[in-house]
Amino acid sequence: MTDPADVDEAVFDVVEQIPPGRVSTYGAIGRLLGIGPRRVARALSSGGGAVPWFRVVRADGSAAEPVRVRQMELLAAEGVPMRNGRVDMPAVHWP
Repeated sequence: MTDPADVDEAVFDVVEQIPPGRVSTYGAIGRLLGIGPRRVARALSSGGGAVPWFRVVRADGSAAEPVRVRQMELLAAEGVPMRNGRVDMPAVHWP
């Protein structure tokens, strides 16, 4: 997967599989695809609006600052449990 568009599409395909009420991390998706977590973040920030991008968080359950408030609102609407402003990862981590 050297074509950036192919990498982006692979990221989007994985993100679309995350069920409502569950979350994954940039690192977990990267490991599934053989790419780094920053590459996953880049794909989502540049064109992930059509997929449930908000279901992807940092390993510690926090959201990236530019989208933090909106992301936490969307996750809360799906019933994702939070603790101290972070997703309760053991409860909802996918896969």
